Amino acid sequence: MKIIITGSLGNVAKPLTQQLVEQGHHVTVISSNKTRQHDIESLGATPAIGSITDIDFLTQTFDGADAVFVMTPPAISPDNIVQNTINVGKNYAEALRKADVKKAVMLSSVGAESPVENGPIKSLHHIEKIYNELENTSFTFLRAGYFYTNFFNDIPLVKNAGIIGGNYSENIEIPVVHPIDIAKAAAEELVNNEQGKNIRYIVSDSRKASDFAKILGNSIEKPELPWVEFSDEDALNGMVQAGLPQEMAELYTEMGRGIRTGVVQKDFAEHGSVVDGSVKLEDFAKEFSAQFNS
Repeated sequence: MKIIITGSLGNVAKPLTQQLVEQGHHVTVISSNKTRQHDIESLGATPAIGSITDIDFLTQTFDGADAVFVMTPPAISPDNIVQNTINVGKNYAEALRKADVKKAVMLSSVGAESPVENGPIKSLHHIEKIYNELENTSFTFLRAGYFYTNFFNDIPLVKNAGIIGGNYSENIEIPVVHPIDIAKAAAEELVNNEQGKNIRYIVSDSRKASDFAKILGNSIEKPELPWVEFSDEDALNGMVQAGLPQEMAELYTEMGRGIRTGVVQKDFAEHGSVVDGSVKLEDFAKEFSAQFNS
């Protein structure tokens, strides 16, 4: 199959590219970074260097594709983040329509069912709706859990304050996922013949926040590492002080509030979704430890 991958060689796109190439597919990887060209070629894929804001470039790249993996970067800009992300989704939709692509897989998120109280995830809610209107393209909306790799952002807090936490309590259960498991699921969905618009959840584990503190703490020889529940105000101020742009910090604070109230996890739980990823929290803890000690 001729398959197009967006997302350059990120946490999901790189293992997805590797897997599809190993399966014998002709894979083209879109990247805006020219320096990625050699890295893409070294994986056995074809680079397409250009901007995802350029509909003509996207259309030309999508032309003749059997399937396309579409993902939007987590932050296009420091301002108007949600709308700018939605605009990328609109560009993808227009290019898919113009190139008459019959099959696509979108990297979405747990929580995308809701238009409110989910921070940056609300952009994915609106993009799913845009793709639902594409009559001639079958879609799988791959709703992923909270990325394990986000915990790398907590390493300075652990090192400097001896705590880990968020603006939700240690008793809140959160579906989490490893990029490797997302890549496996995306590879399966890109090559299947399922028609229409379909939702698939991809979650590696579902654990209470207290487990994150305990297991990640044990991995770095800090068995007493506590999970601390911050107020929304303290969470926001902490992210801004850590260098996050104000608007992104506000969105992440809102997402944490949505996790606290259950808005984000609600659709995952109500669908009775299975936890079918292979990388459990204990497995990821080894990666966390390596990153912490590097």
